[in-house]
Amino acid sequence: MSTTRKNELHADEWQLQEAKNRLSRVVEEARRGKPQTITLRGTPAAVVLSFEQYQELTRPRLPLSEFFKSSPLRGVELELERSRDTGREVEL
Repeated sequence: MSTTRKNELHADEWQLQEAKNRLSRVVEEARRGKPQTITLRGTPAAVVLSFEQYQELTRPRLPLSEFFKSSPLRGVELELERSRDTGREVEL
């Protein structure tokens, strides 16, 4: 039986059965920085990522308050002045 691979057009997409049969290849492509999509009945079901990509996606995010505290502008006196201009005159 001949199998036509969908990933001949999309090298990063695998049918589930083929991903099982060629897991080493799927993982190697992911390690090269190319996320691999696994489909189930033609619908995307899962993605295989490199560990580095996974870490980047799941790393703890810095709270906004910490971001501002670590700003190189912290402590710099800024002269912030609001414009007193009320805008253009409009006739009603």
